[in-house]
Amino acid sequence: MEFNGNNLIELGYRPSKWFKDAIEYINENNLDENQITAYLEQFKQPDLIPLHETAKDFIINIKAEHESENDNVEKVINTMKVLMKTPTLVAGAIMPDACPTGPEGQIPVGGVVVAKNAIHPGFHSADICCSVMLTDFGKADPKEVLDAAHSITHFGYGGRPRGEQMEMSQELMDAFRENDFLNDEKLISIARSHMGTQGDGNHFLFVGISKNTGNTMLVTHHGSRAPGAALYDKGMKVANRFRLEISPETLKENAWIPYETEEGKSYWEALQLIRTWTKENHTSIHDAVLNKMNIEKEDRYWNEHNFVFKDGDLFYHAKGATPLDDKFMPDITGPRLIPLNMSEPVLIVQGKTNERNLGFAPHGAGRNFSRTQHKKSLAHKTIEEVFAEETQGLDIRFFSNEIDISELPTAYKSAKNVRAQIEEYGLCEVLDEVMPYGCIMAGDVQKNAPWKKKKKFRKA
Repeated sequence: MEFNGNNLIELGYRPSKWFKDAIEYINENNLDENQITAYLEQFKQPDLIPLHETAKDFIINIKAEHESENDNVEKVINTMKVLMKTPTLVAGAIMPDACPTGPEGQIPVGGVVVAKNAIHPGFHSADICCSVMLTDFGKADPKEVLDAAHSITHFGYGGRPRGEQMEMSQELMDAFRENDFLNDEKLISIARSHMGTQGDGNHFLFVGISKNTGNTMLVTHHGSRAPGAALYDKGMKVANRFRLEISPETLKENAWIPYETEEGKSYWEALQLIRTWTKENHTSIHDAVLNKMNIEKEDRYWNEHNFVFKDGDLFYHAKGATPLDDKFMPDITGPRLIPLNMSEPVLIVQGKTNERNLGFAPHGAGRNFSRTQHKKSLAHKTIEEVFAEETQGLDIRFFSNEIDISELPTAYKSAKNVRAQIEEYGLCEVLDEVMPYGCIMAGDVQKNAPWKKKKKFRKA
């Protein structure tokens, strides 16, 4: 009678990718019971890692300031209670701009969690290294800066067309090819075509005036685009493989890659390369605007707010939270940036780790309602009416020429309340404010998407 997978399970082994080879070897060599036991010793599996019996403590830096925020705050706290049972986690915090992102147990936007010797791809999500960069244009005319930027930047799906692509450094391409997760010619080709692009959703190019100096500032907000999304997909597959082997009770979206493994070290290195790509992407856009205007920058600083940060054997996962502590950013060049919404200033802040913030601050204003809910609440007005009311006095542009009301100011939490809670909980200190002049966003890229046009053509 042939040895099979059920026999391995009866012997206490959990299904694994080595089952097939082991079964083949046992049957081909006609091993007896003692020989089977000796042979299988090499495949001895570690004990399963259970969830924490009770959720690890986390700090709550948020409260409902209005009844419309009650549901959001309750959901954020509930999802953290489930999340903090994940076996690797030792600490957590939620910021004033927090909002849920999916089913209960999934890390919320505005959430920070600390894992021991583990990287959780689901905690940074597909938009790895979503970040903000500021360049000081001195006394340049803000309209001229916005016009120049509009002619240079690129929003929407996909990358830049051939002939309009911005160069990705050869050094970075070579580094991609040396990493197990990024050594993929299709991924590298996408990384090249997406250089100098900003995507869609809440990503923006903002121009404003420093309250302190009167200088014109350009601020961009976007992440790692398709290269980052590709790394996330690969990371989640590896993490889920580990989850099935060592902690099947853990929710799939909370799976982790043990850092001490070969895969863990390689994934950590891949994250740093994607971070470098993202910073290079911001820099390409800013430098192109400076060159077009023949201006030298007066200052520049940058920070991510959707990433993983390492301190010894602890991995701080910030899902939409601004790192304050210098230890998190080896290339720190200045204060941090917290954008709120297109009609509010971008805050320039500084801060240190304290008993409430774990070394982080909010990353923006967050949402109380989904995009769809928000649109429904404004259904009694035309899109043009909503746009006129919410952007009065500002130069607001949509790259697709289609207004997206789910990105207008009322789609977000009250900036005033977020700022008040930053102060109340002592999360960081505001050094300056970039007062809004204008902003470019992708707009409603779904409205006239190419695939929708094709469908209409086929129907005709």
